[in-house]
Amino acid sequence: MDINHVTVIGAGIMGHGIAHAAIMAGYDTHLYDLSAPALEKGKAQIEAVVRKGIELGKVQDADGAAALKRLKTATDLGAAVKHTDFIIEAAPEKIDLKLKLLADLEKLAPQHAVIASNTSSLSLTEMAAVLAKPGRLAGMHFFNPVHKMKLVEIVRALESAEETLRAVEAVARKMGKETVLVRDSAGFATSRINAMIGNEAFFMLQEGVASARDIDKALKLGLNHPMGPFELVDLVGLDTRLSVLEFLHKSLGEKYRPCPLLVQHVKAGRLGRKVGKGVYEY
Repeated sequence: MDINHVTVIGAGIMGHGIAHAAIMAGYDTHLYDLSAPALEKGKAQIEAVVRKGIELGKVQDADGAAALKRLKTATDLGAAVKHTDFIIEAAPEKIDLKLKLLADLEKLAPQHAVIASNTSSLSLTEMAAVLAKPGRLAGMHFFNPVHKMKLVEIVRALESAEETLRAVEAVARKMGKETVLVRDSAGFATSRINAMIGNEAFFMLQEGVASARDIDKALKLGLNHPMGPFELVDLVGLDTRLSVLEFLHKSLGEKYRPCPLLVQHVKAGRLGRKVGKGVYEY
């Protein structure tokens, strides 16, 4: 199928990053969010990334300007998806919220539109079940920051159609991403391993094995990780990491029980870079 218009649902960290990837790939793009301030913030961050690309010589002035012209924003869901060919849902990791959104999207979007979810751990099969045509949905898991991370994890739900998977692959490739295909299972491939590493780091911090900075330094220099686990969780959001761990704990058992210190940080409002303090302060 021909894909010309992409709609991204949610203007948060992942949503605006995905929208940036879409406009740079040449897609006419709508970025939707209920919150007008969130949309304005997301748009400003997209513009900042484009400007930085121009400053670094990675993007030509004319190409950057053309990409930004392809971006539209909307607080009305119907307007955002009215003419779309491909939807990427990037709402918060709350299954009830995603199920309601998907049901609304099916009513409002064209029948041919493919629906992809950027969930990092939730069941795509459960999401697809709310659709009259479950085959039109698959997982499309991006990584933060989207403009730097090369991977998209494509998740095959129980009833994902081959045409849907091919469309997701084509969009990811046009965005300049590499892909892996995984079966719908709790945490997929990346979140399942990453959540365990991050959780173990919190247990080590709680037990006084080493400081957060030294644990981060050890994994970067000793295991060649590009970021330490605490740097990463501050970037992703401690609340997001806790939500993933709670789901994995429920689905896969005790080895994913969230560390009490992580829970304590979230209760204290230390959610990471987005609020200026997480494991570290910014």
